Amino acid sequence: MSTEGLPMVVPAQDLPSRVRIHEVGARDGLQNEKRTVPTEVKAEFIRRLAASGLTTIEATSFVRPDWVPQLADAEQLYPLIGDLDVELPVLVPNRRGLDRALALGAGRIAVFASATESFAKANLNRTVDESLAVFAPVVRQAKDAGAHVRGYVSMCFGDPWEGAVPLHQVARVCTALRDMGCDELSLGDTIGVATPGHVLELLALLNEEGVPTNEIGVHFHDTYGQALANTYAALEHGVTTIDASAGGLGGCPYAKSATGNLATEDLVWMLHGLGIETGVDLGRLTATSVWMAAHLDRPSPSRTVRALSHKEQ
Repeated sequence: MSTEGLPMVVPAQDLPSRVRIHEVGARDGLQNEKRTVPTEVKAEFIRRLAASGLTTIEATSFVRPDWVPQLADAEQLYPLIGDLDVELPVLVPNRRGLDRALALGAGRIAVFASATESFAKANLNRTVDESLAVFAPVVRQAKDAGAHVRGYVSMCFGDPWEGAVPLHQVARVCTALRDMGCDELSLGDTIGVATPGHVLELLALLNEEGVPTNEIGVHFHDTYGQALANTYAALEHGVTTIDASAGGLGGCPYAKSATGNLATEDLVWMLHGLGIETGVDLGRLTATSVWMAAHLDRPSPSRTVRALSHKEQ
């Protein structure tokens, strides 16, 4: 199979010229793995991701070890990668987690809210409003420390317990996070049920509510094979921050119907074909995902990784 000159670059009109990929493989990708990944392997994974040209790599989460055992080594991992010349965001659930992150020099912080009551209860053991009240002082302290703060909003397009999620319900949580000081929002299709029209409607509503497109990122799961289509819709709207996970790793420990994230390689293949700059070397990224798949002892779900690795996995 020859891929020389592929994908052929055929730009589409009115799309961004460059996209920033927010790589989540090392955190969101590994948090749901059954097999414990050694800290040194995680550090090497992040180093290889950085060497492929990714400039924003979400490193870990400062949560209680019994909540997400795979990320219990945050204090050991972060010093091993702190010398990298890339952005290394970390997730924090509360002020204790923030204190741990700031003590290690983290400069980009993320908090994780829910658009639905059911998921807020399952993930945070609080109501939506209670969780927002917890995050307010966390965001304020992070901003006072000079950190950039991202606000994740999960279940933006559907919930496994509640079904369809009203757009205004999502917008309320998004505007609350922005009002408390979040620099950026990431709209999560946690169970992968979004379709392009739905994406465009939510983005339009957020603009109407005063949230500018340049402060919005999108985070799609590929449960129903819609992640790239939804990404294209977001690009048409002007979104330039796309979350993706190397090799398509990921899921959600609190939502069992959440399958893998959009694979970074599949995203890069599409973006490069559209003539959109990413700064990513697709060959090096693919090799990194093949390497990690070997450590996890299972094939990468990414179609692009499988095609470019030239072998059955």
